[in-house]
Amino acid sequence: MSAGDSQANLLVKYEAMSVTEFTEQELDDLDDEVTLPLYVLLPLGALGLYSLAFPWPAASLPVYLLWLGFTTFIFFCYTSCFHETAHQTLSQSSRLSIIVGRILGTLMFTPYSVYRESHIRHHAYLNKPADFELWPYSDPHTSVWFRRIFVWFDLLLGIFSGPVIYGRTFFHRDSPIRNPKVRRAVYGEYAVMIGFWVILLTATALYDQWYRLLTVWVLPHWLAGIMQTARKLTEHLGMSSYDPLKGTRTIVADNWFTRLCTWMNFDIFVHGPHHRHPRIAHNQLQKKMQDYKESTLEEFPVFANYRSATWQMLPFLFRNPGVGMNAGAPSPEQEKKARVDNFVADVSSEILSERDSETADMSRIGDVTAA
Repeated sequence: MSAGDSQANLLVKYEAMSVTEFTEQELDDLDDEVTLPLYVLLPLGALGLYSLAFPWPAASLPVYLLWLGFTTFIFFCYTSCFHETAHQTLSQSSRLSIIVGRILGTLMFTPYSVYRESHIRHHAYLNKPADFELWPYSDPHTSVWFRRIFVWFDLLLGIFSGPVIYGRTFFHRDSPIRNPKVRRAVYGEYAVMIGFWVILLTATALYDQWYRLLTVWVLPHWLAGIMQTARKLTEHLGMSSYDPLKGTRTIVADNWFTRLCTWMNFDIFVHGPHHRHPRIAHNQLQKKMQDYKESTLEEFPVFANYRSATWQMLPFLFRNPGVGMNAGAPSPEQEKKARVDNFVADVSSEILSERDSETADMSRIGDVTAA
């Protein structure tokens, strides 16, 4: 059976949701190596939760804080894994991505299908008013004061802001999620999610385990939400260009620690190439960025570590939390007539208008640190 036949059969089986359509070469690139971070994160997450619930080697505050920091980082990596499942690039099996995505979505209060459908359009309409995932920063109808207030809610309470943003994507009267089958799937995922948490909270009340739920699950989840939002803001806030390589901040590590964190997060830090080629295997993103740097004299917002990228983002956090038009870009041109209900191979060539894919006003990007 060919890869195309396999994808078609899977599409029938999961007809209530979209399935990423890969070329033969793209499927071949999704080898075992791309799934390896998942197999590392699963036992590490179990270790962290166990060690928070049953402290060892000692029941002391320093030991708890050590395990809290460890588990928080692993939970943060799970948000990157959730992102990978939305692209269905977790392995050659789209089914694995869907199963893992639905589990993680239930735990993170965000239905998998809502996240996937929103994220598809985030790639297609990066920094544009139709980019629901970057609301309110991408919406020119929001005031700067609203965005200044919301950004702190988003940053400090990411555990709640994420479900709010994605819930808005689904329930808004102008929701881009219009396929009746997909909407039925989303309602089903919301029902499962609510049912799971009602059962869990009921059991917690019956056995009076509120303190353990708070210290073992809620705290690392809350802190991981802060880390996830900080990553999102660092990679996007203040970027005006609609071009994927110039409208995002890309981190290509220059030290072992950032390289390790990048790998454990499925290379999502290499954000520009990922945005331009949303179907590419994550272990090829750094090479893709290097190819672009070598093939053009243009400058890209590439940073050698997260510290320098965050430092460049910080003024926008306080002064003007916005992207696209809210960061000074002109109104976008009409996109090319291409499918935006699934990920494409190359956003710039398949979706962007000629003007929107041209060189942006680089004065808004600031100093670029070469990787």
